Amino acid sequence: MGNNRHSESNFRHYETTNRTIILERCWFLYLKRWMESIYYFNYIYFMDRQIVHIDLDSFFVSVERLIHPELRGKPVLVGGSSDRGVVASCSYEARKFGIHSAMPMRMARQLCPEAVIVKGDTEQYSKYSEIISEIIGNEVPLYEKASIDEFYIDLTGMDKFFGCYKLATELKQRIVKETNLPISFALSTNKTVSKVGTGEAKPSGQKEIPLGTEKRFLAPLSIRKIPMVGDKTYNLLRNMGVAQISTLQEMPIELMQQVLGENGTVIWKKANGIDNTLVMPYSERKSISTERTFDKDTIDVKALKGILIGMTEKLTYQLRSEQKLTACVTVKIRYSDFNTYTMQCRIPYTGLDHVLIEKVSSLFDKLYQKRMLIRLIGIRFSHLVQGGHQYNLFEESVQQIQLYEAMDRIRKRYGKDAINRAEGMDFHPHHLNAFNGIKT
Repeated sequence: MGNNRHSESNFRHYETTNRTIILERCWFLYLKRWMESIYYFNYIYFMDRQIVHIDLDSFFVSVERLIHPELRGKPVLVGGSSDRGVVASCSYEARKFGIHSAMPMRMARQLCPEAVIVKGDTEQYSKYSEIISEIIGNEVPLYEKASIDEFYIDLTGMDKFFGCYKLATELKQRIVKETNLPISFALSTNKTVSKVGTGEAKPSGQKEIPLGTEKRFLAPLSIRKIPMVGDKTYNLLRNMGVAQISTLQEMPIELMQQVLGENGTVIWKKANGIDNTLVMPYSERKSISTERTFDKDTIDVKALKGILIGMTEKLTYQLRSEQKLTACVTVKIRYSDFNTYTMQCRIPYTGLDHVLIEKVSSLFDKLYQKRMLIRLIGIRFSHLVQGGHQYNLFEESVQQIQLYEAMDRIRKRYGKDAINRAEGMDFHPHHLNAFNGIKT
């Protein structure tokens, strides 16, 4: 018995020791694999990436010239046609007179009286943007749609099979062949340098900035070329005596932090050709939504429309805060018998309250046909793209755009409910997603 106990004890000790060794070995192998994956990730994404930036030259003007060939060679302004309107896009012929996008139309007319003014056709622009998205999506493994006319493509690793610059050139040629739209692109190791490179390659050009030459390429350029440097930052830096990127490159990063905070750090890195931002895969399925479930079922159409207005305002503010535009609106109704109906429609890209409020109201009128008590209503905006206020310039006056900007500043400082339309004041969301039931 004693020998058996001793043998059993030895076996258990051996088994425990063996299990410990196996676990330690597994943990070591796991740690080794993890470290290798981290190294690989850093190498692929932060050391030797191949990032293409594509920009459609004067996109709105170029589409107008496809539809109206007689506009070719003339100074063309796309935007609001009244004196209170704004220039959304202008041809290179018009830019020679000092005209630029977001300029008041009255000023543009004074600078170039012979300019042809065209009212924006957002449906056509959306159509061509989608055609180009489809072409790119069919040709490359990973791309990001940064705006309606701007794309980033990650070709990292493709040089082993094709040659990234050659592949980008062939993609450009295919887009031009299938759409007749002029484009420019640049290839470098990151998004910032590629974007600046595209600007230098325009119009209808292309450029490659090889690994190790990023800083030298950026050095002689104006600080205005750096993404994130707007008018206020530009004026601040100019007052400090900074005009060229080379001066920023020589400044201590601590000084930029003191002057501009965290943005100063980012701008300093961009000036030195450093940008680890990843290309974010484009997906049409991205959306934002909100809903209202009533404590008591209602048939009060006026109240329902007021709530829809408040919900729409909430979502459009979120769109603008994230610098996004939507091209698809969905309205949802759930009746007291729990039957649920939705209706959606595609629209030209926008991020403006009054445009989307009108569309939501129209969808609700078409959807609400049963005249039964309603238990829930919801709204969803989908087909989102980055775009800022590119499309907000066609119909709106400078005052209208400034009003939205002022309202957004108030919301950002005092809360999203700080200012609203009177019609939508009764909206108090229950923070549930109408389309998946998840709290937000």
